[in-house]
Order: sequence, then C-alpha cells, then structure tokens
Amino acid sequence: MNKRRRLTGTVKSNKMDKTVIVEVTRTFQHPLYHKVVRSVKAYKAHDEIGCNVGDKVVIVESAPIS
Repeated sequence: MNKRRRLTGTVKSNKMDKTVIVEVTRTFQHPLYHKVVRSVKAYKAHDEIGCNVGDKVVIVESAPIS
C-alpha cells in the first residue's frame, strides 16, 4: 500500500464537467472537553466515470490534474 491519503465521503454536487464535490465527515474527540465533535469538509475531485449525487466514493490524494 502506498502513503497517499484516502478519504471516504458522499457526492454533494456533480454540476461541473468531470468534477464532483465530495463531502467528507470526520468525528473526533475534543482535546480539552472530550466531547465527540463532527466536522464536515467539502473537496473537489476529478470524476471520469460520472458519479451521481448521494453516491459513496473514496477520493485519493494525487498530483494536480488539469
């Protein structure tokens, strides 16, 4: 296995050409108060196969594609 970062999320938007917006949710414990916190971040990802909104996808870190 290589060291490229993999993130799992759901497709939030597919309105661009060959690009989708993937919403990644992560849960972690707050360092001081020890409460479980949910954080949501959106990433733009290259899409060759044509994902639809709501699909679960795994995005992989790579060199920029233009």
